[in-house]
Amino acid sequence: MRRTRVAATAAVTVSLLTAVTACGGGSSTSGGSDDSPKTLTYWASNQGASIQVDKKVLQPELDKFEKQTGIKVKLEVVPWSDLLNRILTAATSGQGPDVLNIGNTWSASLQATGALLPWDAKNLAKIGGKDRFVDSALGSTGAEGKDPAAVPLYSMSYALYYNKQIFADAGISQPPATWEELVADGKKIKAEGKNPLGAEGANLSENIHHVFVFAKQHGADFFTADGKPDFTNDKAVAAVKQYVDLMAKDKAIPAGNAEYAQNQSVSDFAKGKTAMLLWQSAAANLKSQGMAEDAYGVAPVPVQSGTPGTGTQVNSMVAGINMAVFKNTHNLDGATSFVKFMTSDAEQKVLNKAYSSIPPVKAAQSDPAFNSGATAVLKQTLATSAAALPQVADESQFETTVGTAVKELFADAAGGRSVTTASVKAKLDKAQQQMPKK
Repeated sequence: MRRTRVAATAAVTVSLLTAVTACGGGSSTSGGSDDSPKTLTYWASNQGASIQVDKKVLQPELDKFEKQTGIKVKLEVVPWSDLLNRILTAATSGQGPDVLNIGNTWSASLQATGALLPWDAKNLAKIGGKDRFVDSALGSTGAEGKDPAAVPLYSMSYALYYNKQIFADAGISQPPATWEELVADGKKIKAEGKNPLGAEGANLSENIHHVFVFAKQHGADFFTADGKPDFTNDKAVAAVKQYVDLMAKDKAIPAGNAEYAQNQSVSDFAKGKTAMLLWQSAAANLKSQGMAEDAYGVAPVPVQSGTPGTGTQVNSMVAGINMAVFKNTHNLDGATSFVKFMTSDAEQKVLNKAYSSIPPVKAAQSDPAFNSGATAVLKQTLATSAAALPQVADESQFETTVGTAVKELFADAAGGRSVTTASVKAKLDKAQQQMPKK
């Protein structure tokens, strides 16, 4: 998922994730048609530093598509804080867009609604076939054993961004490779009057992304092999505590970041207030906020010890944006053509360069632009040390409940209240109790 995402805070009930009325482009419930062949509505997710930045990136490409096909695309860029709830509302009301972006971690949850067009072999053939896409991106398009609910559009991973000048002033010669090194470097940075590490403590999805990685590094999962919530196992509790302790105990994350939810930590980093940032594909965002590319370095996210890899050396979730079609769209052919256009080799290069993300399309990914600098670190992470969040129907509730638990723990830390193993486990137990009963 993407950098400013906040999982929906309203309850995502079981009824929304079971048999619902599929929709798209109107109120028809009889399946996709081509009743409106000259227009499409498109909900794009907020990928840039602002909605206006996204419109500036996307509109020329939509104009290009209209020139090629005669189909006008009505664009709306939807903030991450609203997107999931709006999709779920559309799925039940029958009033939604034809095409939309979804965070790839939502794929299985939204697939379970029945509202999205399945990308079976026949539909995939219309956009060039499954083999055009890299395997890691396809792994986050829906539940295992089912046809994908969406098509990969942008691929991302987390990296550690660090301010070269702040590091030099603190006498730090290289970025930290382990969390122990990061905490030690943080003390040197604080001595120079700067904040060590930025975070978005009130951003539920950012919380999930990070505690998922910490859990992997502790050898834990938040779900059992058969898909049942397992939030309170000892290793998962230890993982959540280690992340929150970056504020509560280590003082690496400033207390004020407990309230951050919408890019504030990126802005702090761009302005030189914070020395380090854990973020997805941040280069375009930082550039738009006036930070020169040579002012910062990019390194892999730290691990417990050693170097990034698989298993307990995972240092990122497989992040990304997928493109989905509501299966009752009134322009089924046009929607399919639009997905083909947006995932074409040429457009993949344009769009992913604009957002400093990685193309999930193999041919586009081979472009030299995606093999140097910060992008090379992200690409290497995706290829060797990233893991997909659980592709289960309850994933969106997991983001909401556990993400909220972590938010509350950050609030405790910021307020000077003790964060203990017992208090972490109590929050996670409450989150687990809020999950749908099987």
